[in-house]
Amino acid sequence: MTEQSATAASAGPSVGYYGDDVTGSVDVLLQFARHGVRGCLFIGTPSQAALDRAAETYAVIGIAGIARSLTPDALDAEVRPALEALRTLHPAIVQYKACSTADSSPTIGSIGRVIEVARDIFGERTVPVLFAQPDFGRYTVFGHHFAAEGGVVHRLDRQPTMSQHPSTPMDDSDLVAHLARQTRLPIGGLPLTGYSSAGALATAIDGSTDAAVVLDALDDTHLALIGDALTRLAAEQHPLFAIGSGGLSRAFALGHTPTPLPAVPAPAGPVLAISGSRSPQTRRQVDAARSAGWAVLPLSPDPALHPEVIELLRAGRSVVLSSEGAAAFADSTEVLADIAAATTAVAHAALAASATRRLIICGGDTSSRVVRTLGIASVSIAANPGANVVVLRARSDDAAVDGIELLLKGGQVGDDDLFESIRVGSGRLDG
Repeated sequence: MTEQSATAASAGPSVGYYGDDVTGSVDVLLQFARHGVRGCLFIGTPSQAALDRAAETYAVIGIAGIARSLTPDALDAEVRPALEALRTLHPAIVQYKACSTADSSPTIGSIGRVIEVARDIFGERTVPVLFAQPDFGRYTVFGHHFAAEGGVVHRLDRQPTMSQHPSTPMDDSDLVAHLARQTRLPIGGLPLTGYSSAGALATAIDGSTDAAVVLDALDDTHLALIGDALTRLAAEQHPLFAIGSGGLSRAFALGHTPTPLPAVPAPAGPVLAISGSRSPQTRRQVDAARSAGWAVLPLSPDPALHPEVIELLRAGRSVVLSSEGAAAFADSTEVLADIAAATTAVAHAALAASATRRLIICGGDTSSRVVRTLGIASVSIAANPGANVVVLRARSDDAAVDGIELLLKGGQVGDDDLFESIRVGSGRLDG
């Protein structure tokens, strides 16, 4: 993607993308914003008129969905109209944003089904697949994927979080084999030992007889080469359809000039953090918040919780509500939906009472559902406190929600002191 294509938004966006959850969708915005490319992220598929208006202003147009938590048929019904809507904008590239740990299975969040849907919409071209995201500790070599946790890089099937993931536990680090279990289409790989040049890689992808090929990457040099190769293919295919993590977005963005973002959000009073994540890192963050003086309470669907939370916030005390070990969800058969509903209810009650204007929502699947049920129409980046942590500005027809500051956090994102750093931060939010 060239500088000219990135700025000529009047001719249509350079990149359209669908994200399989909201937190991952935000990462795409971040990767491009860091290189001066403006984007807008819709929560769910908007009207065609809304997409067309956004395409007049933004070079990157995103749709945040919930495909990562859906069965194959439900995923098809969710993803197909979103990809078809993006295709009408005539972008150079359409990305299906998947998690950098390849969260998927034959029955939940099937990327194999995504490949099948994409062939119906974009034609039977080989789909490049890149899960590596080196700046986030995600690496692929000879098709095997590795992910960092707690400062240690693990093979994906041995990483503590992903090996025990409640929805899509990883039992194989071989991404080709992992994806092949999700579709009858042929899946291949192109190891980095063959990346002699961008032109050679583009030729190899274009000449492949596989429905999709997994690409390797260990650092930004590899990402830049991949971005160059895929940009060449996009010039011929228009649009090029590709699947990948924020590393794929970064590969496209690296050709642009780095642009600093507001680093630290300004204080905005007490913060309400709600966790639907069971990851060890989120647990450490909750413990650190407790040590810093936050009130930590179990999340509950009982409305009786709301006045207690509002009273604490009005007294100036930040609050964490955690679903981990919460008795209210112990016997639930629809845990994700129930946690999301409880989160939305207490968050909206606090916002409507003007008890807080800043939320932290933990858990990718939880965040994806909550932003929809809160009535958020779209988000843009307000600040980038550090690494892959992003504070968003929300837009909504609901006056209680419009303009709030929002941090949507995947389970493995952020340092231990993240919650307190968001509460105490100084600086200026750029709305």
